[in-house]
Amino acid sequence: MIDAVATDSSSTSSNDKPRRARRTRMTGAERRQQLLEIGRTLFAAKGFEGTSVEEIAAKAGVSKPVVYEHFGGKEGLYAVVVDREMRRLLDMVTGSLTAGHPRELCEQAAFALLDYIEEYTDGFRILVRDSPIPQSTGSFASLISDIATQVEDILGREFKNRGFDSKLAPLYAQALVGMVALTGQWWLDVRRPKKAEVAAHLVNLAWHGLDGLEAKPHLIGRRKS
Repeated sequence: MIDAVATDSSSTSSNDKPRRARRTRMTGAERRQQLLEIGRTLFAAKGFEGTSVEEIAAKAGVSKPVVYEHFGGKEGLYAVVVDREMRRLLDMVTGSLTAGHPRELCEQAAFALLDYIEEYTDGFRILVRDSPIPQSTGSFASLISDIATQVEDILGREFKNRGFDSKLAPLYAQALVGMVALTGQWWLDVRRPKKAEVAAHLVNLAWHGLDGLEAKPHLIGRRKS
């Protein structure tokens, strides 16, 4: 499907007669991306129930049938938006785990989630809401569980090297990732303290435990902001 979109043109011909406004065409792929971006913004601001197909269509400058043709309705558009955000967050977190030192791995995971919240705030707002419709990729809780599985492998190796019971790695992985995720939800709105400081305090708690907390936690990796 190709949708027409009007564009302004103030050009004149060689004899100075004004031209009629020309029209450019938006491809089906371009229209689909436009609808996804508009839907993402509205779902983040108003939630699923507070967003209507009429509003989505109006923002895009199209009729309601165009939205239905691309996504089958509001539910279909919402499902694609959520799926994209979940994949983006999972890729950012798992792709960040590159260091060899376990403490720096904790730092990288914390930074990845905070980076996502900072760069894709609308997406995170959508993810942490309770989904009103079933998702093929699951829920935010299942996404956190997927990330914890990645961390579990790392912790398992570290536990084994230190002579600890590696069977406990899943428990610690869930605890660590859950701590970072919940803190991220809180930081989403307050944005204080700064991102690097939040990451440092998260790793401080995870690495030292309450009994061995550093008074002024610091980051050991190269990244400082």
